[in-house]
Amino acid sequence: MMSVATSPSSLPQVAPGAAMATHAVHGVGRVGFAADEAGATRLKDLYQRDPVRLLFPTPPRNEIQSAVIVTTSGGLVGGDVLSLSAQADEDVAAQLYPQAAEKVYRSAGADCRIAVDLGVARGAWLEWLPQECILFDGARLRRRTRVDAAAGARVLAGEMMVLGRRAMGERLATGLVREDWEVRRDGRLIWADSLVLDDDIPAIIDHPAGLNGATALGTVIYLADDGPDLRDDARALLDGLDAPGVRHGATVVNGLLIVRFMAESPLALRRAYGGFWGAFRQAVAGLPAALPRLWHI
Repeated sequence: MMSVATSPSSLPQVAPGAAMATHAVHGVGRVGFAADEAGATRLKDLYQRDPVRLLFPTPPRNEIQSAVIVTTSGGLVGGDVLSLSAQADEDVAAQLYPQAAEKVYRSAGADCRIAVDLGVARGAWLEWLPQECILFDGARLRRRTRVDAAAGARVLAGEMMVLGRRAMGERLATGLVREDWEVRRDGRLIWADSLVLDDDIPAIIDHPAGLNGATALGTVIYLADDGPDLRDDARALLDGLDAPGVRHGATVVNGLLIVRFMAESPLALRRAYGGFWGAFRQAVAGLPAALPRLWHI
């Protein structure tokens, strides 16, 4: 059954400690997919609330069902909250991605919060394909991504972040960044990861043991039964990228394949990230080695 609702009384509750300023918004986007009797992926559930909208473009030939996340506010300010979730039932194949890069503006004190929850059943393939989250100087962002997948599910998910507006000659000097990941397999936590930038952020960016000058960061995870066997394949794909100035690496933790990217140039990182994503999805799932057209605009 599909439902669309905007009643304030039925909105998901904000997590404790996530109090919003009086001007703030709480955008909600929830989508669920199920396979029909013929095995085709169909929309099962839909919930959306301003400033989040979900669009469903017709996929190109040989591509899977997709959902596009649109944030109509044009960016996030202090106190704003986005709650995004996706559920893929058994034998579903779907991809979700934002229409454009997300912008987080300077905050007068309140934090922006983004919560992403992905649930994937046995036999399903779900992609959470990011675009950049661009933090203006003084931005305060807490972003949390949770993945809960059954044995036999496959999840390809990631995030990208840009610390300042490079085109304006800006780097993130003040503010807060907290990026949290939680990945579960059959309800069991197998990986938790946090990045925190606070206080003297330029020193963390510049320090050789910190980001060593990188202001563009990217993460890709692949959760699947064959994930541990694909580390060397992922490294070979990374080494084959034409990506000067981009540092990258791949490792396996508790059966989870994790790929990292770092660069001084956001554009260089984006190109390397997209190149790897396309090649990897083709290698492991036989899908086209291409990204959505909106991802290139």
